[in-house]
Amino acid sequence: MDTPPPPACCAPARTAAAPLVMPGPPGTAAVPLAPSPAARSLDTTADTKPDTMVDLPGGAFLMGSDDPDGFPDDGEGPVRTVTVDPFRIDTHAVSNDRFAAFVAATGYRTEAERLGWSYVFAGFLPAALRRGAPRPERTPWWCGVAGAAWHAPEGPGSGLDGRGDHPVVHISWHDADAYCRWAGKRLPTEAEWEYAARGGLAQARYPWGDDLDPDGTYRCNIWRGSFPTKNTAADGYRGTAPVDAFAPNGFGLHNMSGNVWEWCSDWWSTAHEPDAVNPTGPAAGRDKVIRGGSHMCHDSYCTRYRVGARTANSPDSSSGHAGFRCAADAA
Repeated sequence: MDTPPPPACCAPARTAAAPLVMPGPPGTAAVPLAPSPAARSLDTTADTKPDTMVDLPGGAFLMGSDDPDGFPDDGEGPVRTVTVDPFRIDTHAVSNDRFAAFVAATGYRTEAERLGWSYVFAGFLPAALRRGAPRPERTPWWCGVAGAAWHAPEGPGSGLDGRGDHPVVHISWHDADAYCRWAGKRLPTEAEWEYAARGGLAQARYPWGDDLDPDGTYRCNIWRGSFPTKNTAADGYRGTAPVDAFAPNGFGLHNMSGNVWEWCSDWWSTAHEPDAVNPTGPAAGRDKVIRGGSHMCHDSYCTRYRVGARTANSPDSSSGHAGFRCAADAA
């Protein structure tokens, strides 16, 4: 039997159907929005320089995880053979600069902008914004902040100075899909995402191997310290890192673990078809798959920065640790 997504320890959900409680505005149920005017007629003239994508050969690989530190209820297993066709994928997540180019070309407004709020980590907020902000019951380190959006990641008064090459955040699934269509690309399927993240390694825990910090070298941006009160930033970053930070995996892809969660095209399901070829998930659902973990993942409560880990969120949800990268069919 299929199961719902896990409780929102990793990705706070916007919709009332999600398993959290938001007291008062802005946590009231989201009203479905008409598509942004820019999303109805998208200009496919984005910068698609070849060096921003890699061509992957595809083929059969072992997908999923039976890691003893994993979450079976998330549908991480069983480990199964999955085959994907050749495809292309961005070497890194979409940056603030690239998203800004999309907005400038189309006038697109994100769901966070149209709804008027998004989730921000409490530790990034000044006292005036943090005080009295509505918080999800299960994850009180998140605050619903009026005015938080991709260009104001910590709400009013914040901006993107020095973060042009950081991943764009406060992006819903719908926003990510709109950008991909403008760019002549698409979101990766979950199977494509995991194939790419593994970098050619079979069943390794991380994109680079089985050790989190091999030889004392940091390979990803996750929470270091005691969550949620103290982040030592030992890996160099307290919040997001540049999209090309840290060494790439064997396919030349950066930050497939940590930094920001990445949207996939699939609707969430824990029922997996054995020996699947180009699986795309169920035809419909309530939540979309997100993969990779973020700079807020910590092993005291969540090790979903492992390659085989997975979770989901409603497609209208946005937060300060969720972004995306694009894929495309083979040229």
